[in-house]
Amino acid sequence: MKSILKTTLTLAITFYALPVLALEEGDNSPAKSIYGADNRIELYNAAPDTFKMSDSVVSLWKAPDVQIDAAAKTATLVTKKFADELGLCPGEKFREQPIGAFCSGSLVGPDLIMTAGHCVKDLAGCEGTKIVFGFAIQKAGGSPTTKMAQSEVYTCKKIVTRFLGGEPGSVNPAGQNLGPDYALIQLDRKVTGHKPLPIARTDVKKGDKLMVIGHPVGLPLKIAAGSSVRDASKIGYFVADLDTFGGNSGSPVFDTATKLVVGILVRGDTDFIQSPAGCVTMATYAQTGGRGEDVTKISALGSFIPKLASKAEKDSFQDMSLDGVSTDGIGQRINVNFQ
Repeated sequence: MKSILKTTLTLAITFYALPVLALEEGDNSPAKSIYGADNRIELYNAAPDTFKMSDSVVSLWKAPDVQIDAAAKTATLVTKKFADELGLCPGEKFREQPIGAFCSGSLVGPDLIMTAGHCVKDLAGCEGTKIVFGFAIQKAGGSPTTKMAQSEVYTCKKIVTRFLGGEPGSVNPAGQNLGPDYALIQLDRKVTGHKPLPIARTDVKKGDKLMVIGHPVGLPLKIAAGSSVRDASKIGYFVADLDTFGGNSGSPVFDTATKLVVGILVRGDTDFIQSPAGCVTMATYAQTGGRGEDVTKISALGSFIPKLASKAEKDSFQDMSLDGVSTDGIGQRINVNFQ
C-alpha cells in the first residue's frame, strides 16, 4: 500500500494509483515517481521523431469534463490548477499547469486505443470516457491546448479486450502477486489526422533503453526518456525506472532505439510525499532505488493489435500504412480525497 499523506488535503496514494480528478468508488490502480534526474519534458522540446510519435498519444477524460460546442465544432477541457489541487510546495515542476485527464493511451489501429485495464473497467465506464488528442503545450512560451476542434475528441464504442490481473474474475500468473493490466477500446469512428503507432512483436530485455509519453497527474502531455528495463523476467509485465505519475496509466512505453511501443505503463511507487513544511512534494529516488514502475508487456495483448506495413514495424514511426486488418471483434494513478 502507498503511504497516507495529511495536509489540508488527504492524499491516499495506493499501489494501483487512481486518476487524480475523476475518482470512482472501488477503483484501484498504481502510482508513479521520479528516479534520478527528472527527465520529463514538454512536447515542444522533443526531437522531431518523438514529436511525431506524441501526436498519436491521447488523454482520457470523464465525459462531463469535455464540453462540446456543436455549433462552433469545438471542445473545451475542464481543468484545475495542479498546485491548488495537491497543495504543492513552491518550486514544484509544472505546478502552475492545468490537470484534468485521468489516464493516458495511444492509437494502435484505425479506431483502436490501447490503455491500462484499470482505466476502463466496464462498458458503461468506457462509454462515459472521452478520448482526446492534442492536450499539450505546442510551443515554448505557449499555453496548454485546452480548447480544440471537436474532431479531436472521440468516444468509446466497445471494449475489444481487457485484463487486470488480481481483480474479481481474473488471476495473476502463478508465483506472482501482480500481472498484466491492459485494455483495447474501439472508438466511435476511425481517427483522422493521426497515425497508429507501430508496436514491437518481441519483448524487451534487461537494460533496454526506454521512453514514455503521456499525461502524468493529468497534466498536458510530457515525454520522459533516460530510463531502462530493470527486470524483464516477470510474466506479463516488466519493471523499469521511468519517471511517471498517476495519469500516466495507459501511457505507451517505447524502446528508444527502435521507436516501437514495447508496453503500457500501469503501476509504480509512491508519487508524492508531505514535506516538513507541510506542503506536498514529488517522491524522488536514486536511479536504481524505489520499487520501480511496472509496464505491461506488449506481448500480453499484441495478438489483438492489427499489424502495420512491415517496414513501419521493423524500422521506425515513418510513413505507416495499415495492412487491412479490421479492428472489429483499452499506474500508476493516485487517489486524491479532499476532506
